[in-house]
Amino acid sequence: MKLLVVGGGGREHAIVKKLKESDLCSEILCAPGNGGIAADARCVPVAATDIDGQVELAKAEQVDYVVVAPDDPLALGLVDKLAEAGIPAFGPSAAAARIEASKVFSKNLMKKYGIPTAEYEVFDEPAKALDYIRAKGKYPVVVKADGLALGKGVLICESEEAAREALHEMMEEKVFGASGSRVVVEEFLTGPEVSVLAFADGKTLKPMVSSMDHKRALDGDKGLNTGGMGTVAPNPCYTAEAAAECEKTIFAPTMAAMAAEGCPFKGCLYFGLMLTPDGPKVIEYNCRFGDPETQVVLPLLKSDLLRVMLTCTEGKLSETPVEFSSESAACVILASGGYPEHYEKGKEISGLENGQLPGGEAMVYHAGTALKDGRLVTSGGRVLGVTATAPDLAAALEKAYAAADNISFEGLHRRSDIGRRALEALR
Repeated sequence: MKLLVVGGGGREHAIVKKLKESDLCSEILCAPGNGGIAADARCVPVAATDIDGQVELAKAEQVDYVVVAPDDPLALGLVDKLAEAGIPAFGPSAAAARIEASKVFSKNLMKKYGIPTAEYEVFDEPAKALDYIRAKGKYPVVVKADGLALGKGVLICESEEAAREALHEMMEEKVFGASGSRVVVEEFLTGPEVSVLAFADGKTLKPMVSSMDHKRALDGDKGLNTGGMGTVAPNPCYTAEAAAECEKTIFAPTMAAMAAEGCPFKGCLYFGLMLTPDGPKVIEYNCRFGDPETQVVLPLLKSDLLRVMLTCTEGKLSETPVEFSSESAACVILASGGYPEHYEKGKEISGLENGQLPGGEAMVYHAGTALKDGRLVTSGGRVLGVTATAPDLAAALEKAYAAADNISFEGLHRRSDIGRRALEALR
C-alpha cells in the first residue's frame, strides 16, 4: 500500500516509523513532513491545514490510505473530504473531532451521558465568568478556551486576579483567536494524571498502553505549560483496578455517547484522565494521537499498526488483536532555548547521522527540524524527542538521557527530571 501521513512533527515521525514496519506498506509520503521525517518518507510541502491540497495530493499520487495525525485538519473535515474522493483514511469525521475541537461540546457530552468530569459552566461574556468564579471562591480554578489552541488554551488560575487576567487574554485580547470567544470555567481536580490513547472503530475501543506526560517547561514541574517536555510509559499510577474503572465509567460510555449523538468515533481517541480521590475523571479528550505520548506508546506496540488502523476504518477492530510489549519506554524532548515563548530557529544540530544516533541505542523522533543546504537545523520549539525502551522504567530513562547527551545545538533546553514522579510512584 502507498500511504500518506498528514502532519510534520514528532508524533508524525513516530507514526511513519511504525507504519514502515508493516509488510503491507510499500511507500510513505508525509505532508508537509520535516527534515528528519525525510529520511523515512517522501516529504511533500503541502500544509496539514490545506484540506483541498491534501486531497489533491492523495489523488495525484494515487494513495491507498491516509493517516491524518494533527487536530486541525481533522476538525476541518479532511477525513470527510477524502471519503468523498473515495480515499479511506484513519481519523474521525469533523463531527466526531468536535470532542476535541470544542471543549463546550465535550463537557456537555459528559454531563448529558454521566461521564465523570470536573464541575463546570460555559460563558461567552468575561464579566459573567468572573462573577461565577467569585461566587464559587475556590482556587485554583481552570479556564479553558473552547476551541483548538495548540495545546496551550488551558490556564490554571491561583487567584481572582489571575482568573480576570486569563479571561481578558482569551476573550478580549483574543490571544487564541476565535477559539477563546467562549470559555469553560471548571473546578481544579487533584490526583495523578494519566494519558490513555485508544484505537476506535465507531463501536469497539481498544486502549493502548498508558503514559505520563510532563507539560511544564522546567524541572520540578515549574515554568510555563508546553506541548510536552517528555513522556514515560506505562504510567505506574494507572493500575489494573483504575483501568477497569475507566473502561466501565469512561471509555465504553464515551463511545456509546458519540454513537448516540450521530457522530461515532473512528481513529485514535485520547483520554486525558485525573485519578482523583473520588475516582477517575476526564480532564480532556483529544481526537488524535497525543504528542509526545505517541513517541513512547508506539515503540511498545507489538501489533502491525497499519493493520490495526485499517480495521478501525473498516469497523472491524473487534476482530483484531492489539498487543503491547511489557517493557517500559521514556522520551526526553530537546527544545529550543526560550520555548514555549520566543526562540530562535536555524541552529545546526550535531551528533546525528541521517537524523539518527549512530549507536542505535535510542530512537530520535524529529519534531522541529529542517534540512538547509544539506545541514540539519532547528525549525521549531520542540526539536527532537529521544526515546528508549528497556525492561524497566529506570533503565529506559537512563538509556534515553545517555543518548540525548550525544546531541547538541545552540540553546538546547531539556528537563533533567522526566520520569521522576513515575519512579517515585513505583517505590
